[in-house]
Amino acid sequence: MNVKLRNVTLVWLLLIASVVLFAQEKRDELTKLAGRVDKHYNDLKSMRSQFTETYNGAGTSRTESGTLWLKQPGKMRWEYTEPRKKLFVSDGKTAWFYVPGEQQARKAPVSKIDDIRSPLRFLLGKTKLLKEFHELGFAPNIKPVTPGNLVMRGSPKGMEDRISLIVLEVSPEGRIDRIMLEEIDGAVTEFRFTDKVENLQVADALFKFQPPAGVEIVEAQELGD
Repeated sequence: MNVKLRNVTLVWLLLIASVVLFAQEKRDELTKLAGRVDKHYNDLKSMRSQFTETYNGAGTSRTESGTLWLKQPGKMRWEYTEPRKKLFVSDGKTAWFYVPGEQQARKAPVSKIDDIRSPLRFLLGKTKLLKEFHELGFAPNIKPVTPGNLVMRGSPKGMEDRISLIVLEVSPEGRIDRIMLEEIDGAVTEFRFTDKVENLQVADALFKFQPPAGVEIVEAQELGD
């Protein structure tokens, strides 16, 4: 092997080594960030947050906002206030959806509903990101809404028939500020969370629902709009 060929080979070997090292460093960074997210939410007992939900799909676009409460184990309350009031609430076993003024309230066992909000009930206490996603990795092509945040993406296990991709925008400390879910039909729902208050006292009664007098209860599989 002449000197020129040896030099070219050495350069290629160094380039390959650099790529492998860079990939390992990024993987280590991802593992550490996922671990911070897991620890942060697994240590929480409750959380209240303002949220904005944006949906784009099937020729329809809408933006809604309100307040989200989460409490271990698996309790959640989505109280929409804009542009109209509506309620999605679950005590961990049964979920309800109700629009004030309507004559029906929909009800379903949590284990059987097909609702895009439902998986978020496990955000507290059971978070294991690396085990819950196929090919979880960074998404350098997606710009974070908050400067300094990091963006991860992956395919959620067990939801392949509904969700093709989930994007998580995470602060360096491990707090989730944004979740974007892309369904297999191309529809995209994005949740942004602000003004989060953690480990506050929240009564279990907040996650119960009693239909108003005269409101019919309908057993359903789909609870959202």
